[in-house]
Amino acid sequence: MKLVELCSYLDSVVPLSFQEGYDNSGLQVGIPGKEISSGMISFDVTEEVIDEACSAGCDIIISHHPLIFSNIKNIDGRTHIDRILIKAIKNDIAIYSSHTNLDVFRHGVSRKMAEKLKLKKIKVLSPLKKKFLKLVTYVPESHIEKVREAVFEAGAGVIGNYDQCGFTISGTGSFRGNEETSPFTGEKGKIHFEKEVRFETVMFSHLKIRVIKALLDSHPYEEVAYDIYSLENDNIEEGLGCTGELAEPLGEEDFLRLVSSVFQSKGVRYSKLTGKRIRKIALCGGSGSSLLEDAIKSQADAFITGDIKYHSYFDAENRILLIDTGHFESEKFASEILYDLINKKFPTFALRFSSINTNPINYL
Repeated sequence: MKLVELCSYLDSVVPLSFQEGYDNSGLQVGIPGKEISSGMISFDVTEEVIDEACSAGCDIIISHHPLIFSNIKNIDGRTHIDRILIKAIKNDIAIYSSHTNLDVFRHGVSRKMAEKLKLKKIKVLSPLKKKFLKLVTYVPESHIEKVREAVFEAGAGVIGNYDQCGFTISGTGSFRGNEETSPFTGEKGKIHFEKEVRFETVMFSHLKIRVIKALLDSHPYEEVAYDIYSLENDNIEEGLGCTGELAEPLGEEDFLRLVSSVFQSKGVRYSKLTGKRIRKIALCGGSGSSLLEDAIKSQADAFITGDIKYHSYFDAENRILLIDTGHFESEKFASEILYDLINKKFPTFALRFSSINTNPINYL
């Protein structure tokens, strides 16, 4: 298949519009029209990972962490990013990354952490906000099914675990075309009344262009009347972090040992013990200390994340057990998410995991 097919799929299933403003998810290196037959999943992109991909004959590396974050003014081999880019381009290896958008994704990094801990009742900790739009349009009764199908096929109508969500109500529309029109029904120059259906549905903002195109292509009218509204609704299926519950509560020290074992952390850091048993847990892969107050408000007994700063341990104030399991350790299962997504859509595309441990942090 072509590189653009894989990129378009990943861009849509883990929308690029979900990423944070500082992020740079998506295609980092590569010509979209290139044919690809095999890929390698890696947490980071390093020179060693490029060498491994070359040896394995892979055409693309799909990583969690982007290689390029900031503007690059020249590539002269002085930095590790320069050397990686040069090596990738010389060996015709594409690079694609899915970072903070994979964190927000409903089956993303934090939920994978919860699943590894075998938590139940998993919910989003900080739901995605202001990414929902409502589409309202008016369709002649004869074409409502055609328009509905087209709009839903374009991705509209998804609410949580339900799809093809919409609402219709019948009424009468009126219009009059001038001499330059060619109306679908009625006569130019004369007012016409048509039995129409008001059709409403919702969509994520990144689908707007695609959904409107589907509407216009399937609608019979020359001039299609439609409205788009921004919604204040939170999306409770997508967002940063998550919460979940253990099947049976654990003492704090036993829970810390469980966290260390599951995430294979060589140096778990944690705040002062609260003396409470642990049942409800909040989690956020990567650097999630900004969600500490959300974790406390959720009434979680413990909050697991990475890159916690010194003063954040004071902020826990015996209200919650704050646990730093390490940035790499909390996010490393992102590779499994990416593998499963790609393999489900393209089962004949050859995929393998990198064997390189790219964690730059060492412990004594």
